[in-house]
Amino acid sequence: MTVFFLSLFGMVCWGIAPIFAKMALKNLNPVVGLIFRTLFAAGVIACWSLASGSLYKIKGVSIYTWILIAIEAVLATLVGDLAYFAAIKKGDVSLVTIIMSSSPLVTLIFACIFLGEKITLTRIIGAILVIIGVILII
Repeated sequence: MTVFFLSLFGMVCWGIAPIFAKMALKNLNPVVGLIFRTLFAAGVIACWSLASGSLYKIKGVSIYTWILIAIEAVLATLVGDLAYFAAIKKGDVSLVTIIMSSSPLVTLIFACIFLGEKITLTRIIGAILVIIGVILII
């Protein structure tokens, strides 16, 4: 699959998933919901890794890579997803997901600072349009 189709597939999944999260969180604490979701996902990935034979590759991962993944896990899965679940529980899922989906603006800035990625005119225009869109819906 190409990057475009993988991205498109991920976008569709991320677009549908909040509906189920909102329904599940109706009578569930966001922390408990995040625990359930994380355990389920970890179990599925562990089974998939065992079945595909890729689990053994964990031994070759450097400490530096483990630290980077741990930082990403804390920021995205722990803090970010907990904020996301709490926002979905309290607010309109359509508004929450639009605001949360503007996270690439933050990525754009930090990718420039830490990875040396170039900020192009089209990316700046896109970022401005995202900001305008978020302002319009709030």
